[in-house]
Amino acid sequence: MTKLFLSLHVLAAIVTIGPVTVAASMFPPALRRAHHGPGAPDALTTVRTLHRICRVYAGVGIAVPVFGFATASSLGVLGSGWLTASIILTAAAAAVLALMILPTQDRELTALQDDGPRPDVPAAGRLAMLTGVFNLLWATVTVLMIIRPGSTTGA
Repeated sequence: MTKLFLSLHVLAAIVTIGPVTVAASMFPPALRRAHHGPGAPDALTTVRTLHRICRVYAGVGIAVPVFGFATASSLGVLGSGWLTASIILTAAAAAVLALMILPTQDRELTALQDDGPRPDVPAAGRLAMLTGVFNLLWATVTVLMIIRPGSTTGA
């Protein structure tokens, strides 16, 4: 059962977190393009699509910690320090996404649809920074999962 839970955990992480990190990273430049230039209709469609990807995959991404807890429980490592650190970092990444990135994307998308192009886009810079933090948190969790202290893989 442990191998099944671990496989589902890794697959869920790849299938859900990967698209969110890519789409969230692509959103700020697409937002800048949507605010400027002649290709605004195509850029607006791109921004809308990227936001939808972030929203949908963030919701489905709840499978990652669910299968992670199941895996940790079956391995008997729920009290390990590296796992506690990973849980805290995962919660922080989820908070950054749910409380900062997605609402800002939603506000900017609404503003684009209502007002049309604007000359200055400071939100794109903030979103780029928040996305960088989100990605760094997930990269740290990934490293902890691979080189965790007390690993039985011998690596």
